[in-house]
Amino acid sequence: MEMRKIGSLSVSAIGLGCNNFGGRLDSAQTTEVVSAALDSGINLLDTADIYGATKSEEYLGQALRGRRDRAIVATKFGMRVDDERQGAAPAYVRQACEDSLRRLGMDTIDLYWLHQPDPSVPIADTLAAMHALVTEGKVREIACSNFSAAQLREADKAARQLGGPRFVAVQNEYSLFVREPEGDIPTDDGSVAREETDKRGVLKQCDELGISFVPYFPLASGLLTGKYHAGQPAPDGTRLSSAGAWQRFGGDERIDTVERLRSWCADNGQSLLELAHSWLLRHSCVASVISGATKPGQAIANAAAGDWKLNGSQLTEIEEILAG
Repeated sequence: MEMRKIGSLSVSAIGLGCNNFGGRLDSAQTTEVVSAALDSGINLLDTADIYGATKSEEYLGQALRGRRDRAIVATKFGMRVDDERQGAAPAYVRQACEDSLRRLGMDTIDLYWLHQPDPSVPIADTLAAMHALVTEGKVREIACSNFSAAQLREADKAARQLGGPRFVAVQNEYSLFVREPEGDIPTDDGSVAREETDKRGVLKQCDELGISFVPYFPLASGLLTGKYHAGQPAPDGTRLSSAGAWQRFGGDERIDTVERLRSWCADNGQSLLELAHSWLLRHSCVASVISGATKPGQAIANAAAGDWKLNGSQLTEIEEILAG
């Protein structure tokens, strides 16, 4: 497994998304998936306080008992757990961290993400609270998720003014079908609020700031797993098996492109899964691609999916397919 850096942390190029733990998977099933991931070279295990209605952290902690040193544990705060637990106010930053540590059964969180911006709280206030957690040894590195380029600049400036740790990474959606992080950084007119939902140029912003980018939903909500075929119903039990989910994630619009990509992969002796991961890892600032798994075999396949190194002509051919 290739290792890359998020701040001071050495992380596997493929990470394990833990959003299924506590929901689709019980504690025993979680342990099986975590074991498969660790044994396949994955060390970045990415969860959040909201996953599995807080059970994901609990099950992950149980799965890591006796082998905590094999994992880089990342979790998140800020999204709504309930009416009393949400946001990025300083007091809640501490409460959320301590709650996560208790559920995980750990003394330290390796990577602590602010799950989403909180426009009601100055980012400097949130950072100051996160800095305190680092100083106390409860957190090793801090990062953010679902931030725009403008918000990354604002946070970086605030951290430098505070003289404390900076966000070392941002985790945003990115895949062959969701390419908003690419392109030029939007013109900054001083209005962070205006740009808060505009995620264009985040990859370039990461390069400029010297921070890592971590993609989530690399398989476009499952379309790039290889499970789905044009003219066939989605397999029972899969994420897109309901008509509503199929439409919501653009199944009708994207399935023909999926088939063309599948054919191209076959011609090149690779799989859709390998293409989806390796295409993202071609960026130097991409530190790890977060992929979920509900079965040990999926974790094993994901771990091997980033080994393909795409060349220039292959990338051009992929662009032509995506352009239609």
